[in-house]
Amino acid sequence: MQIDALFDLEFLDPYFEAKASLEDATGISFGVDYTTLGLTTTDNNGNGSSASGIARFYGAWELLGRGTPNTGALVFKVEHRHAYTAIPASGLGFDVGYAGLIGTPFNDQGARVTNLYWRQRFGDGHGTVIGGFLDTSDYVDAFALGSPWLHYTNFVFSTGSATIGLPDDATFGIAGAMFLTDNIYVIAGLADANGDSNEVFSGFETFFGENEYFSSVEVGWTSARERLIFDNIHATFWHTDGSGDLGIDDGWGVVGSASWYVREQWLPFLRGGYSKDGGALLEASVSAGIGWQPHPGPGRDLLAVGVNWGRPSEASFGKGADDQITAEFFYRFNVGEHLAITPDVQVIFDPALDPSKDVIGVLGLRARLAL
Repeated sequence: MQIDALFDLEFLDPYFEAKASLEDATGISFGVDYTTLGLTTTDNNGNGSSASGIARFYGAWELLGRGTPNTGALVFKVEHRHAYTAIPASGLGFDVGYAGLIGTPFNDQGARVTNLYWRQRFGDGHGTVIGGFLDTSDYVDAFALGSPWLHYTNFVFSTGSATIGLPDDATFGIAGAMFLTDNIYVIAGLADANGDSNEVFSGFETFFGENEYFSSVEVGWTSARERLIFDNIHATFWHTDGSGDLGIDDGWGVVGSASWYVREQWLPFLRGGYSKDGGALLEASVSAGIGWQPHPGPGRDLLAVGVNWGRPSEASFGKGADDQITAEFFYRFNVGEHLAITPDVQVIFDPALDPSKDVIGVLGLRARLAL
């Protein structure tokens, strides 16, 4: 018996059949997952290690146009984020003198909302509009290897290469995407800069009362609509009015990204950005790397390596912080259909917040069970 057969979870077949029947009958689709991340460092001055977990329940209820390209659906996602150790994984970077997030979403916020919005597709599926409580990272500078649940752990390899001052998740706003031709698309959004995922409905008051917004426009090119996330070259421009509630000044920036899925196995990428204030972690950043799948096709085992150069933002960290270089390597292997295990290695050169250190190593292990 192969080891992955042990994790096929055949005893849950009635559950998966019930999910499929529910979707057929009502248009409601949903999923649950649990992800853990453990990190340990070579640094002896801080906590040295951290571990966190996140439970999520998410899905969509198609209420309009079922069976057509122009569907309308209510999209939802709720989470519980928690730490097993003194500090969550997301705080370990700052703890060792690194100007950045090593385990981006793995904080200890507790119960929270991430998505609660209406999604309307139109133009035979060529366009989409979403409105409600949004996670701006879902549509700003999307990248095929940018998911912290499945790919790189360090934020410099995710949205904006750490040069975008994103608002909190579940921020009230609206966004839309449209293909102008078969290859060229545009995405634009306007969201509350004061969003709070722990008090999601306060977004009505801050959006219409504070009038402080995060806005973005992205223009991109892809080889074909169905390969949007894989073969993708785009530029994203963003601006924030800042947040009086959070003490963040206004700011702006631009990011660029190029990636290409070669022979259904290789995905090289080059990404970077520049910011002027606005709460971004880095003022300038450049990331390059490549992902490789031993077996062709999306969703299979994945090996990837990436290198980033970053200059910390003076607005966020003050003057005098040195440039830093980050390298990350991971191998995600799937055990059965529902469990993914990802060993991860990061090396940080010249951590900006602690000039006394030259190199810090970080070993990580992530596990995700999705049902």
